[in-house]
Amino acid sequence: MEEEHELIQVRKKKVEDLRAMGINPYGTRFDVKDRAADIHAGFGGRDKDALEAEKVSVVVAGRIVAFRSFGKAAFAHIQDVTGRVQVYMKKDVLGEEQAALMKLLDIGDHIGVEGTLFRTKTDELTIEVTKLTMLSKSLRPLPEKWHGLTDVETRYRQRYVDLIVNPEVKQTFITRNKIIKALRRFLDEKGFLEVETPMMQQIPGGATARPFITHHNALDMDLYLRIAPELYLKRLIVGGFERVYELNRNFRNEGISIKHNPEFTMIEFYMGYADYKVLMELTEELITSVAMETKGTLKLTYQGDEVDLTRPWARMSMEEAIAKHTGAPLDDLKDLGRARAVAKANDVHIAPDMSLAKVVNEIFEKTTEFKLINPTFITDYPVELSPLSRRNDANPELVDRFELIVAGREMANAFSELNDPVDQKGRFMDQVAQREKGDVEAQFMDEDYVRALEYGMPPTAGEGIGIDRLVMLLTDSASIRDVILFPQLRQEFSSIRNAVTAVPKDGDDA
Repeated sequence: MEEEHELIQVRKKKVEDLRAMGINPYGTRFDVKDRAADIHAGFGGRDKDALEAEKVSVVVAGRIVAFRSFGKAAFAHIQDVTGRVQVYMKKDVLGEEQAALMKLLDIGDHIGVEGTLFRTKTDELTIEVTKLTMLSKSLRPLPEKWHGLTDVETRYRQRYVDLIVNPEVKQTFITRNKIIKALRRFLDEKGFLEVETPMMQQIPGGATARPFITHHNALDMDLYLRIAPELYLKRLIVGGFERVYELNRNFRNEGISIKHNPEFTMIEFYMGYADYKVLMELTEELITSVAMETKGTLKLTYQGDEVDLTRPWARMSMEEAIAKHTGAPLDDLKDLGRARAVAKANDVHIAPDMSLAKVVNEIFEKTTEFKLINPTFITDYPVELSPLSRRNDANPELVDRFELIVAGREMANAFSELNDPVDQKGRFMDQVAQREKGDVEAQFMDEDYVRALEYGMPPTAGEGIGIDRLVMLLTDSASIRDVILFPQLRQEFSSIRNAVTAVPKDGDDA
């Protein structure tokens, strides 16, 4: 830390020197005319003689990421959003004042350069600088070249540095952007309308999760950051929009892991006059389309596992999947006592008050889910675990629902929507009873949503896909934090808490 402090002091001195020379260390507008990638693409094939004959002029700007000074001359690599290009600065060309500026440059500085292209003795395409402009002086040195920024938490906390020194990280987020564009394009072309629904809700609904609570001062009431947009999107189906989707944030007050961040991105879409089987076909088409558009292949490698997205995808009930991967007889999963025995035999901890449905679900999550590498639709969920799903006509104890598992984790959740208002109100009441028994993730009663259903919602199928997990799969990222630009972390500076608590109340002088 002392060495870093000394380096910062040296750079602060250079700031003073620049000001003394009449140069603003933090400049203003610079009209960029060329990008690094375009220069390489357009002139990378030109040899030395061709470049000398053409005298190609370029104007670029970027951050210095490599710098070698030889007294009266210097080589540097500057990096812009498209890549890197080498520049050559020479006192005889720049003149006295700009040569003095050259001597005050450091790795990390932003500069603008004008010059002509040539090839060095090592045949590297290079800009010979005729005009140098200081745009922003860096006070902190970038991580050392060979060891770089490798501490995981520091990378997440200082994402701005991570993006500078680890080019593959920037590529992950470029791919994320392409994935999101491809999802929107697919649904738009299928006739879905993108909509926006409230982030702050009086009643958090649409999922089984613990919400974040805030307070609205003017209305003097508590509000919840949404855990899902589902109930509002289905209100729109009631209102006559037959196909809608929303791609936005959800918030769940739960643990943080490689699969979970309290703030995450989902896409939810709802399709009138369809059922969950229609969504199976649509989901296969959607994800394979996105994979081909962004990766150019359906055969992926995820954390060492080979994942084949080729259609059709496997379909099996939760009980069938457990039986296949544990060897437990199917009948044992239909009886509470025998299911508990299956859990014990597979070292799955079961709470004393767990119902049969929850026991079977726990067995699935602990023994089977992580083994499903290729895409698999898991079906036949119990009503108890699916308070918003339509009952199955053949077996009313089950619902018409699937979860899509890929690479050992849930990628999507979908079902035929419950549109019977009486049944829905009864299930909400069951959820309220569970909350009263201490289940903080059980859902709330939403009388207005029941009222909406009483006006009539057509048969509808709905689905949610976790964008972060889809990006993880398509970029071979091990942790959800690798695909979220600024993941939630523990507080770093204690002064943050003091600053927050010191915010003036309504009516106080700021």
